[in-house]
Amino acid sequence: MNIDWAALGTVFGVSLVATVALVGLFTLGIVGLSRQPEPAARGRQAGGSLMLARAGAYVCFGLCAAAVAYGIYMIVA
Repeated sequence: MNIDWAALGTVFGVSLVATVALVGLFTLGIVGLSRQPEPAARGRQAGGSLMLARAGAYVCFGLCAAAVAYGIYMIVA
């Protein structure tokens, strides 16, 4: 049995980068959804900052779902 160490290292590196990227995107999504309006702004309209954070969170979750779907597609194909 002969092990191709270069290929194994490449797979390890790509897996590590993909994992860190997905966890980072998911974390950004959680942070975006957990934003609350400022205490001074609770009586009035929260503004665009809260809506922008929520939209960014949905984009992050969408990218995570797309990456997982692509991974499943690569395994099945």
